[in-house]
Amino acid sequence: MKIKKNIPLIDQHDKNGMWGGKFGGNFVPETLKKPINDLTKLFFKLRYNKKFIEERDYYFQNYIGAPTPLIRLNNLSNFLGGCNIWAKVVSEANGGAHKIYNATVHCLIAKKAGKKYIIGDTGAGYAGKMLSMAARKFGLKCKIFMGAKDIKRQRPNVEAIKNNGAEIVPVYSGSQTLVDAVSECMRYWVSNCDTTHMCVGSTVGPNIFIKICAWSTSQISRELKAQLIDEFGIVPKKIKLLNCVGGGSSAMGFWNEFLDTDAELIGIEAGGPKNSKLHAAPLTNGSKLGILHGAAQYVVQNTDGQIGSTDSISAGLDYPGISPLHCFLKDSGRAKYISASDEEALNAYKLVSKLEKISPSLEPSHAFAYAIKIAPKLKSSDIIIVNSCGDSIKDKDIIKNKLGSYTR
Repeated sequence: MKIKKNIPLIDQHDKNGMWGGKFGGNFVPETLKKPINDLTKLFFKLRYNKKFIEERDYYFQNYIGAPTPLIRLNNLSNFLGGCNIWAKVVSEANGGAHKIYNATVHCLIAKKAGKKYIIGDTGAGYAGKMLSMAARKFGLKCKIFMGAKDIKRQRPNVEAIKNNGAEIVPVYSGSQTLVDAVSECMRYWVSNCDTTHMCVGSTVGPNIFIKICAWSTSQISRELKAQLIDEFGIVPKKIKLLNCVGGGSSAMGFWNEFLDTDAELIGIEAGGPKNSKLHAAPLTNGSKLGILHGAAQYVVQNTDGQIGSTDSISAGLDYPGISPLHCFLKDSGRAKYISASDEEALNAYKLVSKLEKISPSLEPSHAFAYAIKIAPKLKSSDIIIVNSCGDSIKDKDIIKNKLGSYTR
């Protein structure tokens, strides 16, 4: 299994939509085949349409606020010793997270398709918050599916979704988390696809939704590459790009423009509570291949081969599957994946927010945890860049409960 050079990763699938002949595809009911095929044809036209690209870029700059800053974390670097640590502060984007790129593009596509309604799933609440924001911006009626457990632990984003005029549909089935929200969202679309566009909030689901999301979030790495050239004159060779990985959208956006470079790509999954067997790290823990939400991927499974239970302090990483693109990157050897525990993520959040003027959410805090672990062992010529893809405000209740207080 090998990554091809000079071909976009999202296009390196076969006629069945499978990357590496093994991951992805379109395992969907017959009723969804036509709307998925229609969306695939529309996206193919739009992604090569000059006017659509100009429209996308206009909203990325004037609505989202691109480019987001790249900053050197001087205090953290000096405290740890070793290499230089930088952060791409994507949380400075409108709404506070990377999900706004995918949401904006989906709303633009929905308008082109003549749809009046848009639906989406959410775990940490960011995808739902961003989609509700973009839907209001573009005059679309919006419905967000969210697990009942996540509604309780992500109150700030839930309030934001409601304030944006969207309807929240609580999901009480299964684990009441992201995996169930995605399932219910897809079920709803089956019956309403004639009038409704569906936005999958990450690089998961049937082939076309993976492609749209990765294409949208790749704005992050386009910016980063230009910022590195401005800072260093070239893209440094000894560079490690660290990103948390749940479904995988922020990591794909962060890495896409660096796939053909010497950059080391490291994904950090949710290892769950330190003294528990539960986790949300299918790549790190050797999970088996399975089908989830219409795509073949590595999935946390129980002994009967059913979707297994997961656990993470981070709602955005608490997902039993992983993007087929990340499965492909892992098996090809282009990216490496490790995990960080809940406790490590909390400690990382505490240290970073204490030393620096950024306050990462619990998702990127997993990536910061690994940066903190390896930085002292590296040389001063080495560079670590962490994608700080979300702001901690959504996690304030969890952080206050675990650490006793929350300050920004």
